Amino acid sequence: MLNRIIHFSLHNRLLVLVASILVMVGGLYTTYHTEVDVFPDLNAPTVVVMTEANGMAAEEVEQLVTFPIETAVNGATYVRRVRSSSTNSFSIVWVEFDWGTDIYLARQIVSEKLSIVAEELPDNVNKPTLGPQSSILGELMIIGLTADTTSMLDLRTLADWTIRPRLLSTGGVAQVAVLGGDVKEYQILIDPARMRHYGVTIDEVLAATRGMNVNTNGGVLYEHSNEYIVRGMVATTDAGEIGRAVVKRMGRVPVTLSDIAEVCIGAREPKIGCASVEGKPAVLVTVTKQPQTGTLELTERIDRSLEEIKATLPPDVKVNTDIFRQSRFIDSSIGNVKNSLFEGAIFVTIILALFLANVRTTVISLVTLPLALVFSVLALHFMGLTINTMSLGGMAIAIGSLVDDAIVDVENVWKRLRANRALPVEARRSVIDIVFAASREVRMPILNSTLIIVVSFVPLFFLSGMEGRMLVPLGVAFIVALFASTLVALTLTPVLCSYLLGDRQKQGELTEARLVVWLKRHYRTALEWALAHKHGVLGGVIVLFIAALVGFFTLGHSFLPSFNEGSFTINVSSLPGISLEESDRIGRRAEELLLTIPEIETVARKTGRAELDEHALGVNTSEIEAPFTLRDRSREELTAEVRAKLGTLVGANVEIGQPISHRIDAMLSGTRAGIAIKLFGTDLNRMFTIGNQIKEAIQDVEGIADLNVEQQIERPELKIVPRRQMLARYGITLPEFAEFVSVNMGGEVVSQVYEEGRAFDLVVRTSGHRRDRMDDVRELMIDTPEGRIPLSYVANVISAMGPNTISRENVKRKVVISANTTGRDLRSVVEDIQERVADHITLPEGYHIEYGGQFESEQAASATLLLTSLMSIIIIYLLLYIEFKSARESAVILLNLPLALIGGVFALLLTSGEISIPAIIGLISLFGIATRNGMLLISNYNRLRSQGMNLHESVVEGSLDRLNPILMTALSSALAMIPLAINGDLPGNEIQSPMAKVILGGLLTSTFLNGFIIPIVYLMMNKRAEESVKV
Repeated sequence: MLNRIIHFSLHNRLLVLVASILVMVGGLYTTYHTEVDVFPDLNAPTVVVMTEANGMAAEEVEQLVTFPIETAVNGATYVRRVRSSSTNSFSIVWVEFDWGTDIYLARQIVSEKLSIVAEELPDNVNKPTLGPQSSILGELMIIGLTADTTSMLDLRTLADWTIRPRLLSTGGVAQVAVLGGDVKEYQILIDPARMRHYGVTIDEVLAATRGMNVNTNGGVLYEHSNEYIVRGMVATTDAGEIGRAVVKRMGRVPVTLSDIAEVCIGAREPKIGCASVEGKPAVLVTVTKQPQTGTLELTERIDRSLEEIKATLPPDVKVNTDIFRQSRFIDSSIGNVKNSLFEGAIFVTIILALFLANVRTTVISLVTLPLALVFSVLALHFMGLTINTMSLGGMAIAIGSLVDDAIVDVENVWKRLRANRALPVEARRSVIDIVFAASREVRMPILNSTLIIVVSFVPLFFLSGMEGRMLVPLGVAFIVALFASTLVALTLTPVLCSYLLGDRQKQGELTEARLVVWLKRHYRTALEWALAHKHGVLGGVIVLFIAALVGFFTLGHSFLPSFNEGSFTINVSSLPGISLEESDRIGRRAEELLLTIPEIETVARKTGRAELDEHALGVNTSEIEAPFTLRDRSREELTAEVRAKLGTLVGANVEIGQPISHRIDAMLSGTRAGIAIKLFGTDLNRMFTIGNQIKEAIQDVEGIADLNVEQQIERPELKIVPRRQMLARYGITLPEFAEFVSVNMGGEVVSQVYEEGRAFDLVVRTSGHRRDRMDDVRELMIDTPEGRIPLSYVANVISAMGPNTISRENVKRKVVISANTTGRDLRSVVEDIQERVADHITLPEGYHIEYGGQFESEQAASATLLLTSLMSIIIIYLLLYIEFKSARESAVILLNLPLALIGGVFALLLTSGEISIPAIIGLISLFGIATRNGMLLISNYNRLRSQGMNLHESVVEGSLDRLNPILMTALSSALAMIPLAINGDLPGNEIQSPMAKVILGGLLTSTFLNGFIIPIVYLMMNKRAEESVKV
């Protein structure tokens, strides 16, 4: 079949050329129109259920809201984990499904379960809401709004009713969350003293105000042949008009709302969050995109919308879009990987030019590069995958290997043409025949070497979870590009050889490159010496291999290299129960400290949470975004200064991460940190105490950073406990008592006020200065059939403590002790932590600890790769056996694996000192790439021996004959890795860099040692075979 492909190509040369040009044009067009993103879709299928529970304490939210929802969804099909957080007035439940579950099916399953639960929830609880479908990488942009003269109330109204609807109307936007400023509402602030004066009860106020601002429908009136719609125009936007509404009559005198209350426009209470930009109060608008939406294109559309919106805003309002832009990370990441591709191609070109010393042969070999890369882009497009740093990284890693097949073919054609030119004119064969014969000679080694490299990448496809989602596109891009290069080597390369190398006008003798002649001369000397000192050379290599094995087991273990996202995400949390104003002060101080660091460009802070925001934070927690630009020092040094400066904050815990890394950690363990120690139990106070014991036991572990115990401790509460006998004495029912507490303390939304299509709540609440202190609450007047009495007559008003937040996982309460690592590998830190906890912590009955985070994924992925790599080696051996029909020769070729391992391990020891999942994949793929050299040598030895050459001579001459293609293929594959290897700290190169380092080091050692070890072992093996035959 392969012979037919080559034959067809050579006899339809014009067709092959035109087809190649069409593929190039189509591929370039597709490249331009294919979606570009920073990473593949990493999202675990997750459905977020959010429920606003007005005024409920955390324990009540847990019992009455969270628990029923958890119970309903826990046994649902494909659900793997259910996490929840219950806090004051708010419940969030994260329902995580198995990887690969269709997100629309998952949302349908949860919706069906919720339809049953919603009927069982208390009346004052809003209907459970599904969060918008988004991904962990979906946070597209944070927009900051600040103003000089415009009030924070007006600024928030602009954000809610001008900017948010416009951005939501942009296709691809999933959610727009607004935080900060003051939410506008119309308020009826009742005065208990004035109510007592006029004898007005709370029930009368509620009866007069409920639904008071809604127009009525009076049907239709027909007159003078016209139809008139009758409307009762009750609604108004004038607070004064609302105040004129009658509550009751005292004799013939009406009592209006303005007589007993202040009717005004004010800010919603209580505030659940605030925001700032560079320490100045602001409104932050966070835009989240839907999955399968192009980030760059959507960012451009949003920027255009914002430019149009700016023209309609007050002149003093400033719109800042540089706080966080995911497109900036994408541009820098994709740009860096593209540069690595380009620089790798330059290295390949230099190698080819040096070894071939001929422009035409170099051009023919290089034509494979753009065609193979274009094939990869087309394949990714038709598979529904995006162009991202992983797929581009796969191409960058493959770039050296892409020309290998063409090199082998071109080098063999070049050699056969030289031999043909040396013949007398009458004995020379046609160029087409020579090209066909030369291509046919190397067709099987070309195909088999490609298959072996592909098999070495197969373990990557067995990875599951997030690491599989991240790395599989890299493997797809690599394999497709490699198959494309093989197809080009069997079709276009022979055609170009026949055109460019068969020029009859150039009848001069074709000579080898000077570099090749020099290398062969010195290699012959070195090889003869090595063959004369076989045992010494083998012994030296065995020592190197043992040293590499020892070094391998001293390497640290990590999951993925840390990213360089160009921005910090910093969590600053203080004790629960502090006021929003105090938390805001601590957050502002953190901003001031950050702005003293020269690399920090700007800072923006969210304190608390927005309405129905799944990234819910308590008012005691601030999240700061701080984009930076590195100048004269490394990211590690900058992080250390940030950590040192923020460490001066009194009464605050600080966690430093990055936007995407934070979200990946949260998806893996439910905690925004690399290590999560989950303590499960029942009593929150006892769990917090044990959590602090764990913190004390592990805080001096080397390499641990940002150690923090989740602040699930008690916060102050004011409990109003009814005295039931006294309620009965005064004839007050429990629902009446509950309504009194709800309206006077929390307020009740009684109607809506509509301003030009914008709806604002109309709220009845006791005036703030009448309920600021505990004594004021006791003196509130409650209505009874016998008249009005103080609340203290029928209820105890006491100060108490209650939980701040209750976190659960799989229906069990938990407290998380979180940490990151610095200056040390992840696995060794976790092993030390586990050892300390086992030695120093004794858990009560019913309590247990689980460890989660990146290390858990690293262990699972490492075990998968170990098993599948053993399978790959067996399949590689079988492919070699099919090719050579000899178990011993196949085993000799596999000697390249330990030779490659030597360089790969030493490359890691000399650089990061850690082995991560990408580095393991680099080692495995190295096995396939390294076997190509052994195949070329063994096949050539066998060919020369079949032609009658003796064993020693066939080994020496065969090695010299294959020196050129071996060095070209190995050096082009290895040196193309240099840009990725040395630029591993740049955005976009972090994942590919460990792979590149391993492949670079492994190929250099395997190529060098392969030139001596394979000839020595082949010679020794066949000498013994000959001796045994003679005997």
